[in-house]
Order: sequence, then structure tokens, then C-alpha cells
Amino acid sequence: MTPDSVGPFSRPILVERTLKTGQPVTVEANEEERAALARDFGLPGIARLAGTYRLSGSLHRLQVTGTVEAALTQTCVVTLEPFDGTVTEEVDVDFADQDAFAGTPAEDADIPDPIVNGRIDLGSLTAEFLALGLDPYPRKPGVAFDLPAAEEEETPFAALQGLKGQGPEGKDG
Repeated sequence: MTPDSVGPFSRPILVERTLKTGQPVTVEANEEERAALARDFGLPGIARLAGTYRLSGSLHRLQVTGTVEAALTQTCVVTLEPFDGTVTEEVDVDFADQDAFAGTPAEDADIPDPIVNGRIDLGSLTAEFLALGLDPYPRKPGVAFDLPAAEEEETPFAALQGLKGQGPEGKDG
């Protein structure tokens, strides 16, 4: 695991140490990491990003549950104005030794995320769940998208419609 391979927010933790303590783990992105993630996700800004997790299981098979919370600025797809909002995503992810499923075709099994050298990256997991929680078409609160009124299309018979009800000489009759 290198910082370049996992993205701008990386917090690798030792699974063994964390399991022994049994305590929740909280990771929080700093200003530089939030700015980099905002650029990656096309957001005007991320004011706060944190993930709180509980680990259960063993060194070879692990379950991570928790919550990702963010305060951020998005751009409204209707008005193109920035607005502040929040994202809260529940996390429930399985991890396993990276060798445990070696050779198993991905389409044949629900393969857990890998435990690499006894570590998992909770920063990367937090960024992933932030991305999953983002609305792809964010709208400023109270803004609705109204379809423009459809204009009646001029047809070749529109002029004849105007003559309907008139007598043979073009007069009402």
C-alpha cells in the first residue's frame, strides 16, 4: 500500500492491534486531504470528513462496521450555485487475507476487500463511502427542476384547422 495507490486520504491501521483494544477507531481527513478529495470528486469543498469504525473477527477474516460523515459544498445542477450539505453513510465491509481467495474468479464469489500485510486502510475506506454517498445530481434545498413548456409544433394542417368552422367563402356561416 502506497499513498499513490490508495488516494489522497490514507490511514492504514494494524488489524491485530486494533482487534486487541476492541475500541472504535476514528479517522479524520486534514485540510490538505479534504482539498485533494474535493478536487477528485468535483466538489467546491469539503469542510469535514470523518469515519468511525468497529472491527470484529480475526486477523484473517474481518468485519468493519461504522459511519462516514461529511460536511461539504456541492454545486446545484439546476441553478449552478454552490450550497452546503452533509453526507452520512453506513459502512459494513468484509476484509480477508489477500491470499485467501487467490485464483478465485471475481464473478464466482463475493470476494472481501484484502488485508494487506496485516493492515487495512480506513482513510481509503472513508473516501470510498463518501463517494458512494454523494448525490450525482445535487440540488440546492427548495430548488426544483421544471421542464420548459412544450411549444406546439406547427404542422402542415395547422392552417386548415383555422379554416374549420368557416363557410365556403371563408366567412362564418
